[in-house]
Amino acid sequence: MLNFLARRIAQIVPTLFFVSVLIFSLQQLLPGDPALVMAGEERDPAVIEQIRHQYRLDQPVPVQYAYWIKGVLVGDFGESLRNKMPVRELIAQKLPVTLQLGSMAIIIAFLIGIPAGIVAAVKKGTAWDYGANFFALWGISTPNFWLGIMLIFLFSIELGWLPASGYVPLTEDWRASLAATIMPAFVLGNAIAAILMRHTRSAMLQVLESDYVRTARAKGLSERSVILKHAMRNALTPIITLGALELGTLLSGAVLTEQIFSIPGFGKLIVDAVFNRDYAVVQGVVLVTATVYITLNLIADVAYILVNPRLRG
Repeated sequence: MLNFLARRIAQIVPTLFFVSVLIFSLQQLLPGDPALVMAGEERDPAVIEQIRHQYRLDQPVPVQYAYWIKGVLVGDFGESLRNKMPVRELIAQKLPVTLQLGSMAIIIAFLIGIPAGIVAAVKKGTAWDYGANFFALWGISTPNFWLGIMLIFLFSIELGWLPASGYVPLTEDWRASLAATIMPAFVLGNAIAAILMRHTRSAMLQVLESDYVRTARAKGLSERSVILKHAMRNALTPIITLGALELGTLLSGAVLTEQIFSIPGFGKLIVDAVFNRDYAVVQGVVLVTATVYITLNLIADVAYILVNPRLRG
């Protein structure tokens, strides 16, 4: 396992380097002059030139990248033009919010999608199967913004059970925090649950028709034991990888969902940064998002090996 981890971490380093180069290069291609944005209403050429020199914008792009990545390696992502505070502090404030939302969404997705897929496969051709397939089709085809608005209308306006917007930190009041994030977490997890359900159903159907499952049944094992001990373990192996890949969808979906529910997370931060041309924030947020995504994939690979040790080599 240690050798496997060492190989995977060694692969991550060049990947992160390439991602950082890509992020910085694409940022340079965006229209607009950062120096003019920083100058604001001040259009004095001397001031603009001073800003270019101060932030090394008058240096060649490779030199600018070298200074930027040198700062990133020690946790310095630069300073936000809009908030006039280090990007590192902004990220430290917003990242836990999105991680909490994402964690709740993936838990909801796994709690709904995998059991529904297993039940649909075991009870193939019954009302349970048709109901689970209807749920999956509905979940995949329902836009997040529409579902979010409908949930706000039902649970906030009509029933008054949950707040329509806002965020409360878990450390401040965990009940209020869960009440504020349960609807956006469901919106984020809904489509992932539908995809997990469809893949779990397909994987379970294949496993249930395999020879070793028929052998287990022939030995007289109970259906519960056959499904839980023999079929589920093999069927869930590809689902772990799929779940990790869907985390990328979850992170991108958080941008719109956080806007709908006015949650001050990473999504809202990057939207505000793009509209305000706050380049340092955009670079920092995108790089951290990519790092989180790559790290989650590493965790998924480790879980994959733990479930199926034969793939370790």
